[in-house]
Amino acid sequence: MSEIAVSRPSPSVAVVTIDRPARRNALNLQAWRDIAAAFHALAADRDVRLAVLTGAGGHFCAGADISEFARARADSAGGAAYEREIGACYEAIRGLPQPSVAAIAGSCVGGGCAIALCCDFRIMHRGARFGIPATKLGTIYTIAECRFLFSVVGFANAKRILYGSELFDAAAARDMGFADTVVDGDVVENAIAFGMPIGANAPLAIAGTKRILQALAAGDVETQRPEIEVLIREALDSDDYREGAAAFLEKRPARFTGR
Repeated sequence: MSEIAVSRPSPSVAVVTIDRPARRNALNLQAWRDIAAAFHALAADRDVRLAVLTGAGGHFCAGADISEFARARADSAGGAAYEREIGACYEAIRGLPQPSVAAIAGSCVGGGCAIALCCDFRIMHRGARFGIPATKLGTIYTIAECRFLFSVVGFANAKRILYGSELFDAAAARDMGFADTVVDGDVVENAIAFGMPIGANAPLAIAGTKRILQALAAGDVETQRPEIEVLIREALDSDDYREGAAAFLEKRPARFTGR
């Protein structure tokens, strides 16, 4: 039975919940795989205009489930296979064409920070804390994980977070740029309220813009240029482009369909 639940509070919103509260939603190998599968499925669903990633039981995610490391990462070969599954999960979240919001309460630690950074935005409850304790564990955050962090919080803050292995409160997260906003009350409801105005915009335009920004952050624009140019042409040929122009001239809200 999967411990990753997908709910639809409305037809256009999907909430992906890590449901392992006894482990503070720490991710075992199957959970990494199931998150990837959930985001791949949402990417193919035209009705979804916003995805929210969260955790059950008052916590977001305490990172990888270290209790299974002796079995799943017993040696370098096992560790490499495990890291491939984690990388596939990251890319599934980042590759989602729709906007995504991490709704963070409680603990957001290590790999939990990484999956939050893979989302487009992060909404934190005032009582939440985040940190990356890699140096306390004698491990090194991967190149991809460091890139995610650096692209969001900048060089100086990335060093502070990674070198010190501290836990930071929500106010510090906002100051560093990790949190887009800090909220009281239900963090998922706040994440949906934050994301819906974004999700109401043209889906093809959002998907193309997201691809460009990610390529810029990775320093990979030239490699991806042919695919990006296709996305730009498809947007200009779309019904949504014509609808957006008509709505602007008619001074009315646009009704985008993703086509």
